Amino acid sequence: MVFVTWLSLASFSNTHLPGYNIPNFDKLVHFTFYFVAVVLGVLAMRKEISQFWSFEKAAVFLLVAMVLFGIIIEFVQFNFTTDRMGDPYDALANSVGALCGSLVMKFVVQKTKGLKWKQ
Repeated sequence: MVFVTWLSLASFSNTHLPGYNIPNFDKLVHFTFYFVAVVLGVLAMRKEISQFWSFEKAAVFLLVAMVLFGIIIEFVQFNFTTDRMGDPYDALANSVGALCGSLVMKFVVQKTKGLKWKQ
């Protein structure tokens, strides 16, 4: 999440990287970052706290945390950076990515013998 935060707040205005103009590609990137964050978060929580929390509690916690984090990042971009723009559609893409990550992990954890939640 430190990497996502840095990418979200860093300025890339003085870089001369080749660019491609793919409409709404950034929404796919937002979706992917938050999807992966929830998947990795579930795996980490399974290893560390599965004896204390149920899968449902951990998944809801991660989902809420990622949605709030995405909203806060967009708010910070809008209010506290000079060359980044906060975008409610980015926050929506973040939230949908987190939700899909939670749903995929629910299916994967339930169906994969080696990933069963220890509760």
